[in-house]
Amino acid sequence: MSQPLAGYAVVLAVGLAGVLLFGAAMVMRRLLAPVSPVATRLTTYESGVDPVGHGWAQSQIRYLGFAFLYVVFAVDAVYLFPWATVLRDTNLGMASLVEMAIFIGVLLVGLAHAARRGLLRWTA
Repeated sequence: MSQPLAGYAVVLAVGLAGVLLFGAAMVMRRLLAPVSPVATRLTTYESGVDPVGHGWAQSQIRYLGFAFLYVVFAVDAVYLFPWATVLRDTNLGMASLVEMAIFIGVLLVGLAHAARRGLLRWTA
């Protein structure tokens, strides 16, 4: 196999292994899971609470702010911690430093937006 196609073979093998593992898990679930279609097991529930009334409920818009802050801080942690662990590696070079500066800049823009909207205050 030629050198440029070797990388695709690895990706294809990993993808095929993932599909096979997923299929095996579904077959095992079908074989091993207990089956008892009782009416109470077939009803819908939300967090252990039986559904009452209509299926439509409004949620407050402030939860969107919490979700926004979570994304800002979670993405920050997911990308900054691995980069910080290999920071002393001399092979990273200036390109890595510039990329991380751009990334931190984008995060700071999101954080400034959250602060401007008042999402970082302790009292609502």
